Amino acid sequence: MSVWGGLLLFSGFVQAEIIHVDTTDTLIMQLQQAQPYDQLILASGLYQGQFIVDKPLSIIGANDSEVIVDASGVGSAITVSASDVEISGLRIRNWGNDHYEQDSGVRLLEGANDAQISGNQFRGDGFGISADSLSDINIVANTIVGNAELFTLDRGDGIYLLNVLSPTVSGNIISHVRDGVYIETGRLSRVFDNQFSRLQYGIHYMYSKEDEVFNNVSRYVDGGYALMSSKLIHLHHNRVSQALDFGVLLNMTSLSLVESNESEWAVNPSENVELGREGKGIFIYGAKDNLVWNNLFADNDIGIYMAMGGEGNRIFENRFISNQAQVKYVGEALLEWSHNGRGNYWSSFTGWSGSDANVSHQAYRPNDNLDRLFWLYPEANFLMGSPIVMLLKWAQSEFDIVEETGIIDSFPLLKPSRHSGLIRAVAPHVAQEKTRSSGGTFYGK
Repeated sequence: MSVWGGLLLFSGFVQAEIIHVDTTDTLIMQLQQAQPYDQLILASGLYQGQFIVDKPLSIIGANDSEVIVDASGVGSAITVSASDVEISGLRIRNWGNDHYEQDSGVRLLEGANDAQISGNQFRGDGFGISADSLSDINIVANTIVGNAELFTLDRGDGIYLLNVLSPTVSGNIISHVRDGVYIETGRLSRVFDNQFSRLQYGIHYMYSKEDEVFNNVSRYVDGGYALMSSKLIHLHHNRVSQALDFGVLLNMTSLSLVESNESEWAVNPSENVELGREGKGIFIYGAKDNLVWNNLFADNDIGIYMAMGGEGNRIFENRFISNQAQVKYVGEALLEWSHNGRGNYWSSFTGWSGSDANVSHQAYRPNDNLDRLFWLYPEANFLMGSPIVMLLKWAQSEFDIVEETGIIDSFPLLKPSRHSGLIRAVAPHVAQEKTRSSGGTFYGK
């Protein structure tokens, strides 16, 4: 039976045809008449309308050609409902912008497993690529450009994945959309080597788990990487700069590892910035049991902002450099930000070494009661460098004249721990279970 099955498979393979297409009518006809696994090679030209792919096919732009698929501003340009479909080398444009209907350049419906969407150029108002209730798709090396004239929230996402298992999203360049990559109720995604600019969030997770995201770059965004109501996400070796609101957001997210990322120049340029609207290197809001290790937070309005129950996280060996405020903590606890005798590097700290030349045994308080006073009454900020405030800070540290709350780093580093740096080649992997304690919390390195 196995030999006979192999012969049938081989027979089916050799029957697949390469079919050359050069008009819209021919494309519509071949989408209906072609046999499974045939290749449709599209010549240069304009193919106008909405196209349905309901069998395994390859739809490929001919080499060195300009193949334009134009949806005339209505619906989705290409809708796929079959597995094993490949779409590559096309210029897809002018699809609709009905978010309820998920109008997309390429829309992958339930059953479109193992799709390969690669090397295309998208330009339109709605979603670039959307997928719903499927698995094992690859979205690689596409360029997706939204409509910069639309209000950000009126645009579709560059890549929208809902209830998708094990997708790979890599090497894409995405701009002027809502979110670059939006993943909801997904699992085991790998998102790497992408570039995002001029949009809301580079990557946005909602109710997702066991994902890995690395080697991405976000510039000129509202936020870099937003992890919301998700868990077991490994966010590493990503970079974000010129963000308006935050570089990294952990919102109601747990059991995740945030390591070796670089978040710089998160700055709100407004003259009178509202309380809470400052640019943040990392914003931890109601998140717990996460590990934040070996990251760079530099030249932001606030290096790290923590609020609304974000106390239960481990934070050490990060580099906080030249932030206008290193820490803003809105809470009533006294939190220790060191682990196994190693804290964080603070450019604002001056101290002396102990037995370890790289670690000070003089505790550092980057966030104290006077800091909280200035946050509550920002009109008094001009006093922060005054002699009386410096005296009060010294007295508070020496004599504990008020009840202690805020952040303490008992072992601040005198030198940065290491450079994070973007990685260029790495075997993709999801953080393994062995990096978590039996209680589900990362125990660190």
